[in-house]
Amino acid sequence: MSSQTVSSGSKRTLTIVLAVIAVLALVAAILWLSGASPHFLNSGSHVKGHGAHHLFRGIAGLVVAVVCGAGAWFTNKK
Repeated sequence: MSSQTVSSGSKRTLTIVLAVIAVLALVAAILWLSGASPHFLNSGSHVKGHGAHHLFRGIAGLVVAVVCGAGAWFTNKK
């Protein structure tokens, strides 16, 4: 789909959604990497008593934040 066929309203909505996801993923990544994540962020973890899952989830959160942030930046370009 070319950028000419996408309405400016849907493009703006996509940019906002990607930016919000990027910010939330960055906050979650910081919490996981610092080890200060609340219990509900770790509730699905099958690795108990081991800190390695914090590192992996933190890195995954950073990757999601960068990808969504880049997507928001690209969709916002004119």
